[in-house]
Amino acid sequence: MSDTRPAPMSDFMLEQVARRFRALADRSRLLLMNLLCEGEHNVGELVEGSKLTNANVSKHLKVLHRAGFVRRRKAGLNVYYSLANHDVEGLCHIMCSMVQQEIERALRLARGEVEAERP
Repeated sequence: MSDTRPAPMSDFMLEQVARRFRALADRSRLLLMNLLCEGEHNVGELVEGSKLTNANVSKHLKVLHRAGFVRRRKAGLNVYYSLANHDVEGLCHIMCSMVQQEIERALRLARGEVEAERP
């Protein structure tokens, strides 16, 4: 059986990963990513779905695009956005799954169904 752990990251690599996580550290950008999990949307559709202003949606999409999380496709006067690739969608699902499990555990703990973990 081979060891599949990645090699330790260089300072440059750590900074690049941190930059991408900073791009995700905003509720509005996460909301837009969630909408894009459904498929491709133009800015108007994202404004409607997110209830953010056009300027805010555009600003957040620019950050997400620069970080490599979304791609854009121009069609006439419209620009359509989608998640950059399946890895981005996978990252979203991993994080959502982790949060969902934590919420479910907290609810079971509150109902007395499980004991609290000890440090």
